[in-house]
Amino acid sequence: MFRPMRRSAQALDGGACVEILERGTSGVLAVAGDGGWPYAVPLSYAFDGEKLYFHCAREGHKLDAIRREARASFCVVDRDDVKPAEYTSYFRSVIIFGRVRVLEDEAQKRAAIELLARRYFPEDSAENRRRAIEREWAGLCMLEMDIEHMSGKEAKELAREGGSKQ
Repeated sequence: MFRPMRRSAQALDGGACVEILERGTSGVLAVAGDGGWPYAVPLSYAFDGEKLYFHCAREGHKLDAIRREARASFCVVDRDDVKPAEYTSYFRSVIIFGRVRVLEDEAQKRAAIELLARRYFPEDSAENRRRAIEREWAGLCMLEMDIEHMSGKEAKELAREGGSKQ
């Protein structure tokens, strides 16, 4: 169903992919947009070890696309060190393929926004976090992405150096 990586020597193992997702702070969600045009949007995210979570408004292009077609991809770039004299970039990234759904269950939605809030402001108090979530709750939509396929890749120069161990 998913293509094998052409340059398999540059492939990252599952553990390295997970480390990138845990370290990253944003990525780009790509969906099938209006009229069949690709629509890619940068988003912050939370990763619970199995699924990805995103927050958004209750309406808009992204939600319309997801409601039409749940299949999407999400890419996180961990490293992009441009080497002008070599005409290349030492990169490391991961891409996820999966299906995105709107969380309708209040408890699931609450757990997802809590995960996201703790990720981006871990030292916040539980009470302050609760107030912030309540303030935005009425207009808040939470998305969940089930991971069906994940792959990571790094520049051949990093692979030779053992870069995926970073």
